Amino acid sequence: MGEDMEKGWDISQAMIESNRCLLCYDPPCSKGCPAGTEPAIFIRKLRMKNITGAIRAIKERNILGGVCGAICPTSLLCEKECVAANFDRPIRIGKIQRALVEHSWKIGFYPLSKYYENKKDNLGKKDKIKVAIVGGGPAGISCAYELAKFGISVTIFEEHEKIGGALRYLIPSHRLSNDFIERETSELASMGIEIKCSKKIKRDDLKSLFEKGYVAVFLAPGLWKGVRLENRAVKGVYSAHDFLYSLKEKPQKMKKIVYGKKVGVIGGGAVALDCAEACLIHGAKDVYLIYRRSFGQMLSEENERICALRKGVHFLMLNQPTGYLLDENGKLAKIKLCRTELGKEDKSGRRAPVEVKGSDWELEVDLAIEAIGSQVDDDVKEIHPDIKFEKNLIVVNKRKETSANSIFAGGDITRGPGLVAEAIRDGKEAARNILEEIKKSECEEKVVLASVSPRRC
Repeated sequence: MGEDMEKGWDISQAMIESNRCLLCYDPPCSKGCPAGTEPAIFIRKLRMKNITGAIRAIKERNILGGVCGAICPTSLLCEKECVAANFDRPIRIGKIQRALVEHSWKIGFYPLSKYYENKKDNLGKKDKIKVAIVGGGPAGISCAYELAKFGISVTIFEEHEKIGGALRYLIPSHRLSNDFIERETSELASMGIEIKCSKKIKRDDLKSLFEKGYVAVFLAPGLWKGVRLENRAVKGVYSAHDFLYSLKEKPQKMKKIVYGKKVGVIGGGAVALDCAEACLIHGAKDVYLIYRRSFGQMLSEENERICALRKGVHFLMLNQPTGYLLDENGKLAKIKLCRTELGKEDKSGRRAPVEVKGSDWELEVDLAIEAIGSQVDDDVKEIHPDIKFEKNLIVVNKRKETSANSIFAGGDITRGPGLVAEAIRDGKEAARNILEEIKKSECEEKVVLASVSPRRC
């Protein structure tokens, strides 16, 4: 195992796989993609040897198409709907998608840069319509791209040093490297999108944005605070957010902390698996993944779970963490656990875990990582007095509108931790509705909205 991002397919492998496509008349795979990337279109083009057309088909529909190909749980989405599975196995859509995007970098084909290289000449120099995006993660990037296509002057305000959000700071390098993100987002600037990093939008800042001429704001700051098992700071216990962020920003320091240690990772989702595998990569002696449900009920992809097993992660299923025991120096010594069994189905459709009385036990560990959820930062709750929150999330309607005028929101901040593809969909939907609002005011203000028509491949 290594720290480098796992190598993807080359273009020849992708072409061979595309030949397995059944060319469905009404392709269900496209309906299975939350981001609207429409795999059937780019796979059909690739099968017809139209490589650049296939690349353009991806990037025009999904600005983060390569990222989605690399990290999306495709077996639960587009590939799950693939008709070819009825005869053999589903088309490896994710691998084809990533291969095409990486091939575009190899041959120097950047469809969006060339497509919009004369954009400024087409837009006019006066009365440019401005929209602000708060948060440079998947939802924010997607919204910015969709607006820029129609000549909107977009500014992304990102509180970190670089854009990417959770993709850059919370996904380990062995799954998604920073170089990959840099290449994927390199065309944003060429589209005239302004990116202001290390710029955190605080209370009253939204009001000043409107005063500066922005006609709408899209909020997508993400969730950067982890849910904790205990309401106290324990030396040796990290939230998944803090652990993964430090691993990306201060890798050498975290390697020293993890090396040779026994680590307990609490949780059963993709983030928990990321933490567990990262610990093994950086030399942990033993890694235990602790989950209160069964192996089959884990929310991560089956192949990822099997891969983690093969790499040496110990799975402690049907175990509920209840607290921590500390040594005389106040450092973590043990995780307190009790065994569970599956009861009746809950709202999620899965059988709920029920604690088994008298089954308490303790697991000796040096470190614990809590991957049990995310929540909104306290300062985000105060970003605007008119924005309504419910269960610590921003309330939006079907149009992604908040309770404050001309302020939209999307991504994890509106529905809790979700998939990259879902965040991209939120950004696209918000952009479409922002454009509708702008067009409504066009007649009154006599503003011409430049529109760029897709080019045929």
